[in-house]
Amino acid sequence: MFFVGNGISLIGTWMQRLAMSWLVYRLTGSAFWLGVAEFASQFSAFLLMPFAGVILDHSDLRRSLLITQFLGFLQAFLLSVYTFSGNINLYQVLLFSVFLGLINAFDLPGRQTFVVRLIDRREDLANAIALNSTLFNAARLIGPSVAGLAVASIGEAGCFFLNSLSFIPIIMVLFHLNILPEKRAKTSQPFRKDFFDGLRYSYRHGVIGPILIFLALISFIGMSFVVLLPVIAKENLGRGSETFGFLMGASGLGALLGALYLASLKDLKGSMGIIPLSFGLFGFGLIFFAWTPYLWISLGIMAFNGFWMILGWSVSNTIIQSIVDDEKRGRVMSFFLMAFMGMVPLGSLLLGSLSQSFGPNVALTISGGSCFLASIFFRLYQSANLRKS
Repeated sequence: MFFVGNGISLIGTWMQRLAMSWLVYRLTGSAFWLGVAEFASQFSAFLLMPFAGVILDHSDLRRSLLITQFLGFLQAFLLSVYTFSGNINLYQVLLFSVFLGLINAFDLPGRQTFVVRLIDRREDLANAIALNSTLFNAARLIGPSVAGLAVASIGEAGCFFLNSLSFIPIIMVLFHLNILPEKRAKTSQPFRKDFFDGLRYSYRHGVIGPILIFLALISFIGMSFVVLLPVIAKENLGRGSETFGFLMGASGLGALLGALYLASLKDLKGSMGIIPLSFGLFGFGLIFFAWTPYLWISLGIMAFNGFWMILGWSVSNTIIQSIVDDEKRGRVMSFFLMAFMGMVPLGSLLLGSLSQSFGPNVALTISGGSCFLASIFFRLYQSANLRKS
């Protein structure tokens, strides 16, 4: 039931994400302000997320998620009211984006950690993560596709209101769900010591540390490509919000197929090589996407990129969740999400500025080429470590 409620909530979240991007672009007509809006949402989460991990390790996880779901409902509902009034401006959108980022700082690592509480056997972990990724990407496929049509018919305010309703099922599920007893971190240490213990553990670990650093780099130079999709839809393809939604949906379809492929794998031993392979091909796809003027080719490339992006992310997630100490899980998952998602706001500012100066095609080419080169260097690092061992 948790996965069903979570899936419904995620569909609404992806609808809101697309609608907010389109609202900002409608208000400003600027790729730079799209980057600023993404920055406002994600950077607040980036700053708070590592500290949120400490709190989650010491808290009742179910209660924490109930609080974040209620706050998510409140944020979406108020945003719909302000937008429907017709008086909303860019700065109010940015404030709502910051509020959403603060919620996500607790919600995202909380959801990742909660998945582990739902399984009885550690050998089921990979399938549980794959199922969670499947739902996430099914929502990523459905949400933007529906939102693209909904923005054209009921406006951004309608999308925000539908998102507020999507939180109700997951709130009801969390109220009634029974989970395995939690193994919480000891509370005798000061907050600051707990935080730095988790930080040292994460980045000194021979496997976790290199993955986190690589993901942070890929996040910064590559994952922020989403911020330019409204510009690509309008300027490269000559289309509107529906096409923006279809591009997001195509990426979600590819990611869904990637998650299903991961779920079909019986053994992830020796899977470290999948990580640089996935993000290298993702970067390669971005370069081609930057220069195609044809919608169907663009949709195919977005699906290709979605497949490899989620495969690299899910394998990284599974490897880390399989080896991390339970008492440090909340902190490590907050660093994981900070690395993979928290660097996106900084990358959004960079990509928005590059697009403003040189155009979206050049900006995406730089982004994709950098991902490709970073993946080659990470693979060489892995090979060197294998030879040493």
